[in-house]
Order: sequence, then structure tokens, then C-alpha cells
Amino acid sequence: MTLLQTYPCATGADTVPRTVADAMDAAGPQVWDGMTVEVALSVMAAAGTRHLLVCDEDGQYADLVTRDRLRAVRDGSAYTDRVRLRDVADGAGPFASPLATLAEAERAMRYRRLAALPVVDEDGNALGVLALSR
Repeated sequence: MTLLQTYPCATGADTVPRTVADAMDAAGPQVWDGMTVEVALSVMAAAGTRHLLVCDEDGQYADLVTRDRLRAVRDGSAYTDRVRLRDVADGAGPFASPLATLAEAERAMRYRRLAALPVVDEDGNALGVLALSR
């Protein structure tokens, strides 16, 4: 796996490591945690994305859900059409600071086997997503 966006490393004494902010994708669809699983899957399909950033009632980052995770919930025996994203949330989970280096974020993603890592600022706002290509 490699990062979706990579940058050549410059050489020299004044080299500054590239940050997560340099490589992240725009946040894309952000949805409220009160949305149902079925509606979230529809939003993903319409947006052509594999993940959604979930925000709480205050607009702060709450979770990142993937299409595979939501399909697993939908296909489970306990599923009803009333199940909401907040019911299946794992908590805020791992996320990256926009100031982290790409190398740090990539190591964390590989270690935790994550295909996407939310980028969240110090105030809890979702800024984007850092994703690995397949």
C-alpha cells in the first residue's frame, strides 16, 4: 500500500517533512451520528466513497465509518431500520493531527491496519481523510 498522494523528498539542510495536511483528501461527506445505517449507506453510494466522517450534535468529529462496517451491521441478526450511526460507533478511534508528518501517519495506519485515517484539528473538527491506496 502507498499513500494516495506522495511527494518527492527534497534534499538539503532546510528540508521540512511533509505533513498530513499536505496529503489529506478533503473531508467529503460529513454526517450526523443520528443518521440511520441505511441512509448512511445511501449517502456513501451517492458520493462514491468508502467511508463517512460522523459528527456529533455539536458538529465535532465522532467516528469514521466504512461501507464494509455498515454492511456488516446491516447484515447482522440484531439489525433493524432504526439502528443509527451512534449505535454502531466505536468511539472517536485513532485520528491524525494535520501537523503530523506523513511518515508518522503512514506508520500508524500500517500498524493498526487502517485504510483511512481522519484528520482532526485541535478543536475536534474533521478536516479531511488520509487514505492508503490499494
